Amino acid sequence: MAHRVHDHQSRLPVAQATVLALPPSSQAKDLRPRFTALDSLLCGAFAGAVAKTVIAPLDRTKIIFQVSSKRFSAKEAFRVLYCTFMKDGLLSLWRGNSATMVRVMPYAAIQFSSHEQYKTLLGGYYGYQGKALPPFPRFLAGSLAGTSAAMLTYPLDMVRARMAVTAREMYSNIMHVFVRISQEEGVKTLYRGFTPTILGVIPYAGITFFTYETLKKLHTEKTKRSQPYPHERLAFGACAGLIGQSAAYPLDIVRRRMQTAGVTGSSYSTILGTMRAIATQEGVIRGLYKGLSMNWVKGPVAVGISFTTFDIANNLLLKLHQMGYFTQS
Repeated sequence: MAHRVHDHQSRLPVAQATVLALPPSSQAKDLRPRFTALDSLLCGAFAGAVAKTVIAPLDRTKIIFQVSSKRFSAKEAFRVLYCTFMKDGLLSLWRGNSATMVRVMPYAAIQFSSHEQYKTLLGGYYGYQGKALPPFPRFLAGSLAGTSAAMLTYPLDMVRARMAVTAREMYSNIMHVFVRISQEEGVKTLYRGFTPTILGVIPYAGITFFTYETLKKLHTEKTKRSQPYPHERLAFGACAGLIGQSAAYPLDIVRRRMQTAGVTGSSYSTILGTMRAIATQEGVIRGLYKGLSMNWVKGPVAVGISFTTFDIANNLLLKLHQMGYFTQS
C-alpha cells in the first residue's frame, strides 16, 4: 500500500508538469505576430499620401513644363509657382492633389504590398526564403510591383495629369474629368500614354526598389544593425529615387505629352512619334529631359519620405501585433 502511494506521488509532478506546460506553448503560438497583406496595403497607402502631399506644388509645376514647349529653368519654375500663388491663392498649388491622392494611395498600397509578395515568391523560387534576394530577383520584384500598380491605377493618373494642366473652369472635380473625357474623346483616351508608362515603370520601379533594398542590406552588413535610423532611410530612399527617376525620365515626358494632348492641341499618338516631335522641336536635352533638375529635388524627397514612412509604419504595426493589439480568429 505504501509502495503504491509513493509510486502515485512520484508520478504526480510529471503529470502536473505536462499539464502546466501546455498553455504557455499554445499561448506562444497565438501571440506570434502575423503581418498581413492588409497591413502592407495600409502602410503603402499612408506612405504614398504623405510623400505626394509634401511635394505636390513642385509636382504640379513640373507637369506644366513637361506638357508645354516652354524652356525650363529654376527661375521660370519659381515664377510659375509665384504667379499661381498670386493669381489663385495658396491652395491652388495643390490643385489636382485630390486626384493625386485618389491615384497614389491605391498605387502605393498595391506597389508596396505586391513588392512584399513578389519578394516572398521570388525568395522561395530562388531558394532565398526569409533572406535578402540576389541582385536580379531584387530588381525583378520592384519592376513587377511597379507594373502591377501602374496597370491597375492608370486612368487615375490620366485624370490627375489633366487636372494639373487645366483651369478649374474646365474640370471641376475628378468625376467631371472622367465623364467629359469619355463623352468628348472616348473611353480609350483614359489609357492614352499607357505603353510609355509601363515601359518607364519597369526600369524606374526596378531600379528604385533594387537601390533601396541594396543600400539597406549593405548598411546591415557594415553596422550590424538590423534596422537603419529614419534619417538613414531617407538618404537611402533619396538615392534610390534619384537614380530610378533619371533612368526613366524621357518616357515620363512622353507619357505626360500623350495624356494631355486633348487639352493642349497637340496630336501625340505614338511613343516614337512623340519622342521624335519633341526632339525636333525642342531638342533632346531641353525637350526629353525638361524639368529633370526639378525632379532631382522633388523625386528623392518623395521617394525618401515614401520608403521611410512605409518602413516606420510597417515596424509600428508589427510591434502592435507583437503586443497583442490585433487579434485574429
